[in-house]
Amino acid sequence: MDELAMQNRSERKYGLLNYSVYVISLGGFLFGYDTGVINGALAFMSKTSQLNLTPSRQGIVSSSLVLGACLGAFLCGKYADKYGRKVTIRWVAVIFTLATVCCALSLNYIFMTTFRFILGLAVGAASSLSPMYLAEISPKEVRASNVNKNAIFIVLGQLVAFIMNALLGSLWGNWDPIWRVMVLMACVPSIILWINSFNIAVSPDWLVQRGHLKRARNLAYRLGFKKQTANRNIDGRKKNIKTETKLTWNQIFSNKRLVYLLLIGIVIALIQQVSGINTVMYYGTILLEKVGMGERGSLYANILIGLTSFIASIFGTRMIANHNHLKMLKIGLMGNIIFLALLGVIMHANMLPQVVTNTLVLAMLVLFLANHQGIVSPVTWLIMSEMFPNSVKARFMSIATATTWITNFSISLVYPLLINALGTATVFFVFAITNGFSLFLSLTVINQEKMEKSYQESSSK
Repeated sequence: MDELAMQNRSERKYGLLNYSVYVISLGGFLFGYDTGVINGALAFMSKTSQLNLTPSRQGIVSSSLVLGACLGAFLCGKYADKYGRKVTIRWVAVIFTLATVCCALSLNYIFMTTFRFILGLAVGAASSLSPMYLAEISPKEVRASNVNKNAIFIVLGQLVAFIMNALLGSLWGNWDPIWRVMVLMACVPSIILWINSFNIAVSPDWLVQRGHLKRARNLAYRLGFKKQTANRNIDGRKKNIKTETKLTWNQIFSNKRLVYLLLIGIVIALIQQVSGINTVMYYGTILLEKVGMGERGSLYANILIGLTSFIASIFGTRMIANHNHLKMLKIGLMGNIIFLALLGVIMHANMLPQVVTNTLVLAMLVLFLANHQGIVSPVTWLIMSEMFPNSVKARFMSIATATTWITNFSISLVYPLLINALGTATVFFVFAITNGFSLFLSLTVINQEKMEKSYQESSSK
């Protein structure tokens, strides 16, 4: 009875918070689905009877979403500060829905590229807004767990995309326009996000910035913040409202602590993408076809990859929450180096029977993705969501996330050309080297003590 009573009290305490967390995390789900669905849909839309995409056009179609995400992530902070996190995520859901429908109805390569770019605006905005929003509405004791739910939902969205690709490709693979159905399925979660966005909690931090202190205090209590902690935080920031709302870029760049945090945020965002993770997420089916798995076999192999990544993200995020974040980042990067190097060796050797090669390639891809999606990706989002002071959080988070997408765009654009020019094995060796460079940066440039000191001093001014 005592345990049941405690559980009921916990549910009442975090009821609004839990509801809001799962709704906001749908932004991460859409981020995952829309970046993952191209993996299977690209092979079908590339056919002569459809959009007739060459390797260079495949790169442009895939990277057009990423280019849009760069802009969406960069602009998101401005609108999130002006109109609020809640209103912004509602408009993100609208863009997701309309752009998805237009992509599914595209008649040629130009239309697809244009609408994928517009869809990218929503993807980029969601990738920046969701982790920041989750961090702002969550009490300290559940903050890491709630921010990590967004990372889990990203991988879940990719897994669902892989499953839908495989099922639709298997059942109606002879019908070339099946890729339109694959793409259109993203409308379901985007509509759910829009409907439920009306009932989620506003960010207490944003209310404080706008001077609504009483409303922010009451909302913080409903979200489960301890009264003493909420009162101390709000009263402490009450003195800084004018400074926080009027902080200009000139003031930011004249503050060495803020400049340092911004640069480290950009470095961490860069580290996340130069791993090569999205080349596998976007081109996995084509990659597996190149090593001889066939169209249907490649689609089903992606389900295994996605499922493993999803399970790894659940266990990885729990582990990250209880350990030093920067140490976990270094461990994850070492794992990336090992698995990518082994993947390159296996493909380069080319002396094993085809069945053995296929099995080993799939195993290394699974291990690489599990390691990255379980450790590297969630820990980078978690660090970025926590490292910036409230006065500049939305703007700095936008810049860091835009860096993520700019790097993603560059890699996804040139990847098909690199594969054709260098071969698959050599490209994976290249990504093993880029992960080594990331590990070097995490060991030499990122200093946790300096980050914490810069955060505290910037927040207190």
